[in-house]
Amino acid sequence: MARSLNSIYARIQKDCVDLALQTSRVIHLSGPRQCGKTTLAKMMVSEDCDYRTLDDETYLQSALIDPNGFVRHDKKHLIIDEIQRAPNLLMAIKKVVDTDNRPGQYILTGSSNIQALPGVNESLAGRIRKIRLRTLTEGEILGNAASFLERAFSQVFKEKSDLNRDSILEIGFRGGFPEAVRLPPKIRSIWHKEYMNALLERDLKDIVKIQRHETMHDLIRVMAGWSSKFMDISAIGSNLGVTRPTLETYINALEAMYIVERVRPWSRTDYDRVSKHSKVFMTDTGLMASLLGWDIDQVRFDSDRCGKLMETLVFHSLSTLIDADFGKYTLYHYRDREKREIDFLIEREDGSMLAIEVKAGSSVGKSDFKHLDWFKQNMAKEKPFIGIVVYTGEAAVPFGDGFWAVPMSDMWK
Repeated sequence: MARSLNSIYARIQKDCVDLALQTSRVIHLSGPRQCGKTTLAKMMVSEDCDYRTLDDETYLQSALIDPNGFVRHDKKHLIIDEIQRAPNLLMAIKKVVDTDNRPGQYILTGSSNIQALPGVNESLAGRIRKIRLRTLTEGEILGNAASFLERAFSQVFKEKSDLNRDSILEIGFRGGFPEAVRLPPKIRSIWHKEYMNALLERDLKDIVKIQRHETMHDLIRVMAGWSSKFMDISAIGSNLGVTRPTLETYINALEAMYIVERVRPWSRTDYDRVSKHSKVFMTDTGLMASLLGWDIDQVRFDSDRCGKLMETLVFHSLSTLIDADFGKYTLYHYRDREKREIDFLIEREDGSMLAIEVKAGSSVGKSDFKHLDWFKQNMAKEKPFIGIVVYTGEAAVPFGDGFWAVPMSDMWK
């Protein structure tokens, strides 16, 4: 069902924010620009609240010149938007909350990882709860509860899917920026490109000094094409003409702005042939598709592009669910020198493991489980282990011994 332009999506992180307001003196909502951080913050504390955005030049100058005066307030909550533009406020906030331990005093939002900024030494350790907000998942757009991980570990899946492969491709192309999801495809693609240009031209300077702006624009397109691949700095920079240290600095800046993200390898083993390389993902599939200039009709018949889009979409959904259950789950991937690969490994705090392979096709066979089966026998061993192949078919089908083929749409039910 289409939503009106004024509708507000129910976010998976709402319960996290609600708990943090009751237990932490400072809450930091971080994530890419335009993902809904300010909307969520205002919704959670609609009464007895003051709001100041550092995108406003007057507020910004006040924060830089008089940080102690800027953070004073007589409300129950003070929201400070885009905190990365004046990180000196952290020390001023620390002084306040060290003498007043009431929870929920400050809600900070940031479009950059504030700890990645140059000269930031104050972490507010013990006083702050950090909550990551991503672009919308399909489950949030539909208003569904976030139960997939809990159900997957319990092997409880929906019997039928109401989405086919083309519908899932459309979800991937749309992405999850709240403003962009309401736009028609061609306008949405323009929005994504203008969003990225504005981000690189305006926000990048808060993180790093860029000498070659054209190189950064080229790099973001390269990183979009690299999504779901194993990180290889030399290959990524092969046609960019910059030194490796400069390239690493630029990639770190994109990570700090929540545009790209790495998934670490699972290496809790003495098996010496396990790869130590991370995988890299774009954090929004719609942005990725627009930057690459993809056309949905072309991707529909291109297995490589279709697979990249699907795996990046699954990454986005899984990472959002993991963020919402803070500390309960950890996301990895697996690869070894024998080229055995598992797209995603999720380890629960009790040691149980969920392995997920992503398949863009609409059918699954026994051979699709061979790496999952090998891992269960040789790596998981005595640990509880569930292996699933997420695919674009219509039914959840058991394949014996904790193995399942599961429709991708089940992640959003």
